[in-house]
Amino acid sequence: MSTENSATGTAPLPPLHCLRHLEPGPPRLAALPTGTPVWLVSRHADVRQVLTDPRLGRAPLYAPDAPPVTVTPNILDDPQSMLNIDGTEHQRLRRTVQRAFTPRAIARWKPWVASVVESLIDELMDHGSPADIVAAYTRPLPVAVISRLMGLDNLDTKRLAHWSDHALSTTAFSAEAIGAAMSEFAAFGAEVIAQRRARPGDDLVSSLLAAADDDGSITEPQLVSLVIGLVVAGHETTMTSLGNALVYLLGDGRAAWQQLASDETSAAAATEQLLRAVPLGDAHEHMPGLMRRTVEDVEIGGVAIPAGSVVAADTAAANQDPDVFTGDLGTELFAPLAAPMLTFGAGPHHCLGAWLARMELELALHRLARRLPALHLAGAAERIDWRLGLLTRSPNSLQVAW
Repeated sequence: MSTENSATGTAPLPPLHCLRHLEPGPPRLAALPTGTPVWLVSRHADVRQVLTDPRLGRAPLYAPDAPPVTVTPNILDDPQSMLNIDGTEHQRLRRTVQRAFTPRAIARWKPWVASVVESLIDELMDHGSPADIVAAYTRPLPVAVISRLMGLDNLDTKRLAHWSDHALSTTAFSAEAIGAAMSEFAAFGAEVIAQRRARPGDDLVSSLLAAADDDGSITEPQLVSLVIGLVVAGHETTMTSLGNALVYLLGDGRAAWQQLASDETSAAAATEQLLRAVPLGDAHEHMPGLMRRTVEDVEIGGVAIPAGSVVAADTAAANQDPDVFTGDLGTELFAPLAAPMLTFGAGPHHCLGAWLARMELELALHRLARRLPALHLAGAAERIDWRLGLLTRSPNSLQVAW
């Protein structure tokens, strides 16, 4: 599957909310597509340990003695990225951007994001029923937000989609195609940095450059990696989560639509449950889990794992661990979480944009349900056109009516 057209598909697939990655249990040994042995970790407590224990890290995956973990590298395999740096250096890089993503900082953006949500719903209603809600709503909302946050006026959304799909490819594109797209994307990031150095503004890139100048040790490749990483992460997770949530809510979860419209508190609770129970991707496309490598012997879930081992923490399985989460979306959609969900990770590499994604999802779901109480899928869920061959799985298009 290395052709350009394998990133979409309409073959019947199970709904994402019905997928389970691993059945939670003790760590077990398997193999990556590269042939490298990997310990699969699936229970909630064990996954949380993998993500928070300093004896497991991202940087060791790219050490000179590290075994291969990916067949076709994507943006997550850049050793310069903040994702793949641990310890004090990681914290230093993280400090350059984290102030923009605190709950207090995100709260200041809420009125503007709400206005974007309302404008997109106005346009959707003006277009008329039926409509593709991905093109009209789930894609443009997070793109508009990250563009404003980073000061990316007139961002070419088609090029962004092209770069993002290649950046997160597993089997959709060839190594050559990914390399070419990433070179273009890096050149875009370097150009944005050069523009902000010449004309600083009130945006995240300008703040990042000011912090980097104060620090003095952040390299140019790391700055480029930060910029393009923020562009992808700033819209991809929200777009994926919102599209997948609507597949569930307008299908099997349609009975909850009225309560979702009732108030933002209900929408906030539902957002947490949807983020927990609806995976961002599925195990049919890639080995499940956030990868780490042990730097010394460590015991996880009663199993001794040697130093130098590759470990995959399956957050999707952990989020549905029956020893922790006893209900399902049908009964628990508006209930408080029984334990912290791990969709955004945990520990030092916990997703910086988690609060921004939550806020966008809460507003997008609540306002859409309030404005369009009769919204429903316009076709059978089994015939949805999915984005395939990527780390994330979400509708490529989704026809709705009202």
